[in-house]
Amino acid sequence: MLAIAAAVVFGLGLLLDLINTRIGGITGTTFLLGGLLLLALHQAGVGTAGVRTGSGGTWRRRR
Repeated sequence: MLAIAAAVVFGLGLLLDLINTRIGGITGTTFLLGGLLLLALHQAGVGTAGVRTGSGGTWRRRR
């Protein structure tokens, strides 16, 4: 999910950079750094679902 958010942030940064504009003092470089932060968090495993172990991945209980 963080990778998708990073792609959106990179897209906004590219758009701002191409039209040479600022939004309240925020430039394309700020969006670039924000996207890199989101990618780093994604690579570190923040926001990912936990993996269950021990039951073989089945949802039913064995008797």
